[in-house]
Amino acid sequence: MMVYAHTDIGNGRSENQDCVDSAVLEDAVFAVVCDGMGGSNAGREASSRAVAIIKERIIKSYRSDFDINKIRNLLVAAVKTANAVVYDLGSAVPEWNGMGTTCVACLIRNGLVHTVNVGDSRAYLVTHEIRQITKDHSMVMNLYERGDITKEELKNHPKRNVITRAVGVAENVEPDYFENELPQGGAVILCTDGLSNYCDEGVMFRMTKDLSPEELPKALVKNALDNGSGDNITAAVMK
Repeated sequence: MMVYAHTDIGNGRSENQDCVDSAVLEDAVFAVVCDGMGGSNAGREASSRAVAIIKERIIKSYRSDFDINKIRNLLVAAVKTANAVVYDLGSAVPEWNGMGTTCVACLIRNGLVHTVNVGDSRAYLVTHEIRQITKDHSMVMNLYERGDITKEELKNHPKRNVITRAVGVAENVEPDYFENELPQGGAVILCTDGLSNYCDEGVMFRMTKDLSPEELPKALVKNALDNGSGDNITAAVMK
């Protein structure tokens, strides 16, 4: 299993505040995607710092004899470490105050997918169907879960980009954690909202089946661009 990724500044953006990285471990693969927010380069700084810290923590601390609980604790701790660093940086530099980033990270070993997320960057599991692993930490998701808006209204709501949880915005953060089985031939897609807001899940599923994993990230990003995405766009494919 390998990781293939592509990121694009998007239509009309002056800076790419998305960041993605990956690592091949002794018996596992790892990937992390972050979508920064904040002016004066703060968003780019937040996402790149978070990605670097999380990846470094995973590489230095992961061991092949880790059980499921230790993998979970490692992923959660890595995100919390990134949160502390980004929060301190935002507090120390006045023009970066309030900086933050979403985060979705995934470690796959022995057919088991371990995922953590904060914010609205997503992980999808692609098997005989496509299913979103993560749950968005967003205002519109809260409205949808309360029954105030429909699923269709959720997709086009003017507040759909307002997130309720982020790395680095508060002194502490609590990532969500998920475990999923990955059947033979299955894939995991990590992406920012610049992709998920403009690329239909059905299209993502068909592309995953029709294209090689090497081709897929660029094709997904191109689809979002063709559909008018004005945001930074990032996709990482684990297969």
